[in-house]
Amino acid sequence: MRFLDGHEPTHDLTYEDAFLVPRRSDVSSRLDVDLATVDGTGTTVPLLAANMTAVSGRRMAETLARRGGLAVLPQDIPIDVVRTVIADVKTRHPVFETPITLRPTDTVGQALNLLPKRSHRAAIVVEDGHPVGIVTPRDLREVDRFTQVGRIMAAEPDTLPDTVDPRAAFDQLAQARHRLGPVVDDDGRLVGLLTRVGALRSTLYQPALDADGRLRVGAAIGVGGDTEDKAQQLLDAGVDVLVLDTAHGHQDRMLDALHAVRGLAPRVPVAAGNVVTRDGVDELIAAGADIVKVGVGPGAMCTTRMLTAVGRPQLSAVLETVAAARQHGAHVWADGGVRHPRDVALALAAGASNVMIGSWFAGTYESPGDVEHDPDGRPYKLSFGMASARAVQRRTEHETPFDRARKTLFEEGISSGRRYLDPDRPGVEDLVDVITAGVRSACTYAGAATLPAFAEQAVMGLQGRSGYDEGRPLDRGW
Repeated sequence: MRFLDGHEPTHDLTYEDAFLVPRRSDVSSRLDVDLATVDGTGTTVPLLAANMTAVSGRRMAETLARRGGLAVLPQDIPIDVVRTVIADVKTRHPVFETPITLRPTDTVGQALNLLPKRSHRAAIVVEDGHPVGIVTPRDLREVDRFTQVGRIMAAEPDTLPDTVDPRAAFDQLAQARHRLGPVVDDDGRLVGLLTRVGALRSTLYQPALDADGRLRVGAAIGVGGDTEDKAQQLLDAGVDVLVLDTAHGHQDRMLDALHAVRGLAPRVPVAAGNVVTRDGVDELIAAGADIVKVGVGPGAMCTTRMLTAVGRPQLSAVLETVAAARQHGAHVWADGGVRHPRDVALALAAGASNVMIGSWFAGTYESPGDVEHDPDGRPYKLSFGMASARAVQRRTEHETPFDRARKTLFEEGISSGRRYLDPDRPGVEDLVDVITAGVRSACTYAGAATLPAFAEQAVMGLQGRSGYDEGRPLDRGW
C-alpha cells in the first residue's frame, strides 16, 4: 500500500480519514477475487466475530464458518461450556443449516420463542426423527399461544435429499415456490435445512474447514493465573485458533502467558492482543504470537478513550503494526472501529489479514441473547463492552462479593446498549454478503485478485470530514 502522490499523513488516521484510489485493473469481475487469508486461520473470507459475550456463541460460530469466516468464543464462558460448543460446532454440516425443531405437541408460545434464533425464522416439526411440517411466523399470527403447532403447521413439506447439489436445491425450491426445505437422509430422517438464499450462498462461499472437513472455531482466554491449563484444554478440545486476550496486551502478564502457551507446542495459530504500536507487536511476536490483535478504543461499545485518553486511531494503528509484523513473518488482525464495508476494505488495504467485528454483528439473529422490541416494535439485541460492569461481573463470578464489587467500580465499556436489527440485513450472513461485495469491488478497483495483492497495490488518499460526507449516499436528496 502507498499513499497518493507520496503524501504521508502528518497525524494519526481513523477509517473516515482515508479513501482508496482506483487504478488500472485487469480484474474484470468481483467473483474473480479470492478473499482467502494467509495467516493460518483457514478463513476464506477475512471476517472474524469478536470474542465478546454479546457477539460470539454457538449459532454465530457455525453460521460464520459456513460462509468462510471465524467466530472467537469469549473468555467469559466457562471452559467446560466452551469445550461443548467447540464439539457441537464441529458436528455441524458445512452446507446445510442446523434447523430449529419442534414436536407436533409443542405450543405456539414455544415456537414464538424459538423462531428468532435463526434468520430464516422457521422451525421443522419432527415426529420420530422425520419432518412432518414447517412452522413460520405467518402460521403463528392471531393464534392462541397454547395451540399445538401440529394443528397450524404446513404439513407434509417437500424435502431435499442430503446428496443434493446446491444449484439443484435452489432450482427445486424455486420451482415449488418454497423459501426453504428440510434436508433428509436415505431413511427420511431430518439432517438439516436449506433455504433458497442459503443454496445460492453455498455456490459463492467456501466454508472455513479444518483438516478433517469440519467447521472452524476459535476461542479466547485471559492472561490470569490458569492460562496454561485453559489453553491446553482448548487445544485438546480441537480449537482452531487460540486467542490470548486482554485490553492492554503490551504488559508482562501477556508476555508470560504467551511463553507458557508456546511451551505447549500448539499446532494452531496463537493470536494475542490488544496493542497499537510497533514495540507491542515486536514483543508479542518474540514471546510466541503468530498473530497480533490490534485496536485500543475504536469499538462502538468501548469508552476507554473517553475515560483514560488511552488508545490510537485505528487505521494508523493497523498501518504501523502491519509493517512491524511483516518483518517477523507474522500477521495482524484489525479489531474494532468497523462500521461500513469501506472500513473493512481499508483495514485489508493497510495489510490486516483479518478484520474483527463486534457491535455490527451483535445486531443479528445469530448473536447470543434474545430479540427484544422497543416501544415502536423495532427489534434489537442488547450489547455490552468487555470491560463493562456487566462483563466484569461475569468474569469474576467465582470471586468474593467484596472483590467483585471493587472491580465493577472501574468499568470502561458500555454496560448495555441496543443493537437494532437491520430490517434489510437482519442475519450475519446478510452482513457478510454486503461486506464481501464491497471488499471484492475494492480489490477490482485496485487491480488485485487476492488479498496480499490488494495490500501491495492499494493506493490510499487522505480526506477531511467534508470528503467523507461527500461519499455518503443521500436517501432524500438535497
